Amino acid sequence: MNSMSITIITLSIIMGTIMTMSSSNWLTAWIGLELNMLAILPIISKPKTTRASEATIKYFLTQTIASAMMLLASTTNAWQTGSWDILELKNKFSTTIMALSLMMKMGAAPTHFWLPEVLQGTTLQTALLITTWQKLAPITLMYMISNNIEPTLLMSMGTLSMIIGGLGGINQTQLRKMMAYSSINNLGWTTMIMALSPNLAIMNIFTYIIMTTPIFLMMTNMSTKTLQNLTTTWTTSATMTLSTAFLMLSTSGLPPFTGFMPKMLILNELISQKLTTLAALAIMTSLISLLFYLRITYLIMMLTLPTTTTASTKWRAQNQKLQLTTMMIPTALFTTHLIPAIPF
Repeated sequence: MNSMSITIITLSIIMGTIMTMSSSNWLTAWIGLELNMLAILPIISKPKTTRASEATIKYFLTQTIASAMMLLASTTNAWQTGSWDILELKNKFSTTIMALSLMMKMGAAPTHFWLPEVLQGTTLQTALLITTWQKLAPITLMYMISNNIEPTLLMSMGTLSMIIGGLGGINQTQLRKMMAYSSINNLGWTTMIMALSPNLAIMNIFTYIIMTTPIFLMMTNMSTKTLQNLTTTWTTSATMTLSTAFLMLSTSGLPPFTGFMPKMLILNELISQKLTTLAALAIMTSLISLLFYLRITYLIMMLTLPTTTTASTKWRAQNQKLQLTTMMIPTALFTTHLIPAIPF
């Protein structure tokens, strides 16, 4: 892929997301999402493999169905109210269909089926793009219409996402699928609290993006895709291996890392709203997801030797050429040191 194509695709992805996030009309928001979706398809299909082609088709079909549901919901609402304004989504049928379409675009349960397979069929860089940047536009639309969506619907989909995200990642050996189920679990927390405190939901999703970015960057630098690869990452960089373990613990929400901050605030909000049962269920699902994060950390920490090897092997020499990106350093620090910023 030449530089001109990369420039056009990158600008299309950025412009599509900005157009959706800044629009006040359903048609312009839909156009932005379509521009974003069409621009990322060449990136997903860039590896000339069967898995990449399969992932591209799954992503395209899923996003197309979600876009059609968005058009149905916005058209029905405009038919009833005479307005295409995003904030004027008053029809209950339209609100429900719109919420389901946005959940499908983000990859949250019960419309999560495409996310693990698409991430598994793409490269690590594309998986990072799908789990972070591609969620900004749908979560912004969800934030704008959160006051019109039934709280029961949001809490039900959020709880289902937390359960599926926790149970789905337990038996996985592929790190990309683990990160997909981790994304589903985090979207569950975001969707559940969206009904009560939209600002807290936005803080949670941005915290997740800050935590996910260095994990994927480190996996890319160390060429790590499976649990078996984690047992030899210490030969590449002992410091990076240790940082990966801390990042995994932070993503799981284990104190005193940054990932514990939004979860504690969400649980505090649920308890203050007299939803103690829902808070207890959220804690239980969080413990389930903590299980496979601890397994990853165990493989990293217990199988790491005190010093790096001096052997001149081919795969080690290739990995040494990969430099630590400038984005990885600040995001890794934010992931492990932001817990004192809790607004209490």
